[in-house]
Parts: sequence; structure tokens; C-alpha cells
Amino acid sequence: MKGLEIRKASEAELAEVVQLERDTPAAPHWGLAAYQRMLAASDSGGLLRVLFVAVDGQVISGFAAGRVLGPEAEIESVVVRESARRQGLGTALCRAVMAWARNEDAEAVELEVRSGSPGALKLYGGLGFVAIGRREEYYREPVEDAILMRCALRSPTNEGPGLFEG
Repeated sequence: MKGLEIRKASEAELAEVVQLERDTPAAPHWGLAAYQRMLAASDSGGLLRVLFVAVDGQVISGFAAGRVLGPEAEIESVVVRESARRQGLGTALCRAVMAWARNEDAEAVELEVRSGSPGALKLYGGLGFVAIGRREEYYREPVEDAILMRCALRSPTNEGPGLFEG
């Protein structure tokens, strides 16, 4: 990951983000307008959104989207270019969203992951996420269950770090 920068996305990068999303069949497909709204949602009725990109030189190698509403956060999407996988980029993007959420006073972060994605399950488990539920046939193409996972960002007393120390 030498030379890689993880930072908040800019409007100028959204076309490349959407292309990377389209090139990744398992990624949620939202379209340009959804990402534009994400950048604009700095505080919309208490909902905060963020989009981080991982840039290697001039190429976006991955991105992660997250949101915070009150004490709860969600990692909505993590996408890594196929040629950049298994190098710690997904972990770094998740940590960026988790640190941002913690800074926004979130106490925990949740996500959904395909049950048939052992690499993603290992990634999230390594970050301190634990399975808390299942949504049957949640995903399409292919039809697959979603595993709901959660990670505490702060201790139960909300006075310090929980499982995540970023």
C-alpha cells in the first residue's frame, strides 16, 4: 500500500467511483446521483454520510461509503479494484469509515455482508465485527443471505475505545 492515499472523495472522482462499482458485480449499484447526494449529506436531518477513496497515483483503487445517524453507524459499501485486493486496502478503507464514525460520536457500526463471501467475513471479523443476525435471500444475482455484523466503537460506558481503536 506504499504511495496509497485514503481521503474523502471529491465530486470530480465520482465518475471513476461509479465505474469501479459497475466493474465489481458484488457491489451495490447506486448510480451517480446517489453518490452526489452522499457528498452533499454532510448533515441532513441528523444523517451524516461519507465516501472515502483509496487513490494510488491517479487511479482510484477502492472506496468505502458510510453513514451515521445518532449513535449508530453503518458501513454501506466497500469496493476494492480486483488488482488491488488482498493487500490490506479493504481493511484500511473500513478503518477510515470507522474512525470517521467514531469522531461523529457513533457508538457502534453495523454492516451487511454476503454469506458466501468468506474473504469479506474474514476481513470484518479481523476488524472486531461479530455476527448478530441474518437476512434470508437479501442479495440478488446471485440470491444469497446477508449476515448482519456489528462492532462497538466505544466501551459500554462510552468513555473510551471499544473493540476498534483507530
